[in-house]
Amino acid sequence: QVQLVESGGGLVQPGGSLRLSCATSGSIVSFDVMGWYRQAPGKQRELVGIITSGTTNYADSVKGRFTISRDGTKNTVFLQMNSLKPEDTAVYYCNAVKFRVPTGRRDYWGQGTQVTVSS
Repeated sequence: QVQLVESGGGLVQPGGSLRLSCATSGSIVSFDVMGWYRQAPGKQRELVGIITSGTTNYADSVKGRFTISRDGTKNTVFLQMNSLKPEDTAVYYCNAVKFRVPTGRRDYWGQGTQVTVSS
């Protein structure tokens, strides 16, 4: 069984920073893609950014402010959030993807961590 556990959320003032972490455990040694999504109240879950073995991609709304990284074992992913805005307020979810033959893509999700940006 695979588990993803996020940490690092909280309340921060506009312009501040937070660093989210997502630790994985279980039977999968390395994931093909890891990333972060968020869901604000009344809105659909949206992609924040993803990281593969060599590249990162971000939503336009967070480019230049957020940075995704992975540790050497590739089992932990981080989201450094700078210059936070009130519109960044949401529950942030860690996502991990594993592709297998012949079953294809399998997504794994964390339980989410609340980020609130407010003065």
